[in-house]
Amino acid sequence: MSEHSSGPGVLNARNSGSPMDDDDARQALLAVRREVAKAVVGQDATVSGLLIALLSQGHVLLEGVPGVAKTLLVRALSSALSLDTKRVQFTPDLMPGDVTGSLVYDSHTSEFSFREGPVFTNLLLADEINRTPPKTQASLLEAMEERQVSVDGVSRRLPAPFLVAATQNPVEYEGTYPLPEAQLDRFLLKLTMPLPGRGDEIEVIRRHAAGFDPRDLAAAGVRAVAGAADLERAREAVTRVAVEPEIIGYIVDLVRATRAAPSFQLGVSPRGATALLNTSRSWAWLSGRPFVTPDDVKALALPCLRHRVALQPEAQMDGVRVDDVLGSILASVPVPR
Repeated sequence: MSEHSSGPGVLNARNSGSPMDDDDARQALLAVRREVAKAVVGQDATVSGLLIALLSQGHVLLEGVPGVAKTLLVRALSSALSLDTKRVQFTPDLMPGDVTGSLVYDSHTSEFSFREGPVFTNLLLADEINRTPPKTQASLLEAMEERQVSVDGVSRRLPAPFLVAATQNPVEYEGTYPLPEAQLDRFLLKLTMPLPGRGDEIEVIRRHAAGFDPRDLAAAGVRAVAGAADLERAREAVTRVAVEPEIIGYIVDLVRATRAAPSFQLGVSPRGATALLNTSRSWAWLSGRPFVTPDDVKALALPCLRHRVALQPEAQMDGVRVDDVLGSILASVPVPR
């Protein structure tokens, strides 16, 4: 695949834009990763995933055991991007209005006025989203898909950019309400935050011993190095990343292979294929390439597809892992040359 390929079949939406502006936006977003690393150790892949989600205008499901800095990561990212962030602790008694906002009666004017909920922000951390009932989980659907909230028949736009980072604990399921497949499919990526390796954990403890305070990011040296304007320029640049017909065919073949896999009772929908296309484009641009390669698709396949499939009951009983099945599919589907 040639860098200068420009045949009629290439998906390349726009040709406008200055390469210098594109590079400035790219360098600003790469600097965000360095700033977040001042507060969060060993989670570079997760930071990259969140940036890709922002570039692709999608949302992220963060999965990790308590204590791996999920909340700190989102706070550090918002600080480095100079964006507003809010956190909602999802509990069994949380009501939809606690998330979206509600009408409040003003005794002075004898009228109802709308009080915005925490969803009116740029980065919403929905902590332990699977601990709240489906009715409250569903209150996020319109916000995630339409980027608006409807209350009492009135639709109100959410700020831009807008990203939901929802967390869930992968090992504790007592008293939880698993997200239905339809809602899982609304998340662009599912990112897993592993426990740190020994070297990273030593660095975490060393920083705390030196006085690091996770509540004071400014003292840790985290500063704003990019903003909403950089994200907007970057999104525009991503639309100019070329996608060869062979790459589109490769994405479709991967998705269709999940539907035929014996271990899966539910394969990836066309929405998943579109998500894989968009995130591969974003990653290619962030990596400094004007076209998508098969390696870009492979790099995003697991985080993009792992939450859009469902294992057969017998496969679950045998201890089969979704990532292992997807890995086998990636190894078996022919890669375009």
